[in-house]
Amino acid sequence: MSQQPPKTRTTVDIYGQQYSIVGTESTSHIRLVASMVDDKMRDIGAKNPYLDINKLAVLTAVNVVHEYLKLKEDYELVEKELKHYLENEKDWTNNA
Repeated sequence: MSQQPPKTRTTVDIYGQQYSIVGTESTSHIRLVASMVDDKMRDIGAKNPYLDINKLAVLTAVNVVHEYLKLKEDYELVEKELKHYLENEKDWTNNA
């Protein structure tokens, strides 16, 4: 049975609210994630000043997931192209 990494509690500030986040990632990683969420909320909030915080949070989540899916698609495309290249390279070296 594998041992779980220790959990740490990190207090972060996101859009003026304090949150205590518990996780197995490093404190610096948790702070980076929180900072990126805060930046995204502030960017969207500046463009939509009349949104209440709940709608702003949902809109931020939608934007972040959209960006994630685009990056995932790009990654999968690069992975597919690399696999194709490596297969062709293997065929080329076998025929040489």
